[in-house]
Amino acid sequence: MKIAILGGDGFVGWPTSLHLSDQGHEVHIIDNLSRRWIDAELGVQSLTPMDSIQERTRIWKQETGNTIHFHLIDIAADYQVFKAWLADNRPDAIIHFAEQRAAPYSMKSDQHKNYTVNNNVNATHHLLNAMVELDLDAHLVHLGTMGVYGYSSVGAAIPEGYLSVDVETLGGDKAAQEILYPANPGSIYHMTKCLDQLLFQFYAKNDGLRITDLHQGIVWGTHTEQTLRHKQLINRFDYDGDYGTVLNRFLIQAAIGYPLTVHGTGGQTRAFIHIQDSVRCVELALRNPPQKGDRVKVFNQMTETHRVRDLAELISRLTGAKVAYLPNPRKEAAENDLVVENKQFLELGLNPITLEDGLLTEVVDVAKNFSYRVDRSRVPAVSAWTKDIAEEIEHDPEHPRLKSVS
Repeated sequence: MKIAILGGDGFVGWPTSLHLSDQGHEVHIIDNLSRRWIDAELGVQSLTPMDSIQERTRIWKQETGNTIHFHLIDIAADYQVFKAWLADNRPDAIIHFAEQRAAPYSMKSDQHKNYTVNNNVNATHHLLNAMVELDLDAHLVHLGTMGVYGYSSVGAAIPEGYLSVDVETLGGDKAAQEILYPANPGSIYHMTKCLDQLLFQFYAKNDGLRITDLHQGIVWGTHTEQTLRHKQLINRFDYDGDYGTVLNRFLIQAAIGYPLTVHGTGGQTRAFIHIQDSVRCVELALRNPPQKGDRVKVFNQMTETHRVRDLAELISRLTGAKVAYLPNPRKEAAENDLVVENKQFLELGLNPITLEDGLLTEVVDVAKNFSYRVDRSRVPAVSAWTKDIAEEIEHDPEHPRLKSVS
């Protein structure tokens, strides 16, 4: 297949591009490189040294003989340029990663809220709008988030996208309905993913677009089979307070002798998936597209759930690091349960990599090998959800409250 990967230079986009190229697909990365510009804005860098996208694709060609094409296009800003590219190339499938992906970054300031909404919603709508205008019957696979569901504790498993309900009619009878699971975003970033769901629902119903939406959990790990083939193919690894995912952050904190920073009680339960499984799920979704006229196909792309404090204790036992409990910059429940259905990917053959499989040691080694690149001042999570919460957040990475446990 000819596959366009929007946002193919990013944390999940890059290993997905390599994985699909390795399978013989013709891969085209479309990216505005905004994630690299955000690094410059925040004054932080990937823990792992990243070459330019041109150099990465050159190394891939050298190692495999396969060409990955790169196109510098901002799909949120340059609609006509993007539409012209789609018209000229007419891909068989489109994978959409091209959105600002960090909840803390989206809550950093009013400017960051505006950027996240404008970038994410425009990118998705431009894509859908162009596909209809060009009569392009490509299978669209979008990377969404488990965060669209919120983190309720109602004692029932979260289904894969849809909820069956009975509605009482005016005559007193019960009418069966199937609706999108109620959206409950926890940040501006999550809200844009909820808006994406409605855009997908409309365009699938109105124009017959074939769409798969992957509601992904928090990704951990950094290596995939393909990124291990050459040191210059390595994936990015974010450790900072805005873009670092919780497990990767704990591992780098342990590697530099910094306490593991748990926010609130650590009773928040989250869904997780290893980066290798993430790219496998995209492949499985591509192989099993919906038919024209079908509703949007939704998968819960996660493999396990854990409480944050349990993860901290696991890393502490593994590395000897101490744990520090700090005020929570997020506005969320202190404790929550999370039960999630994920039968579809398992039935399609996914054999999940779990935390018990020993890969944590591999990630610890990555963290230790590149710990010299860490800026300790970027480790604390300081983007607060409200102005009141912001006053309680500790910005000093060397504050006695942290030093006392390290």
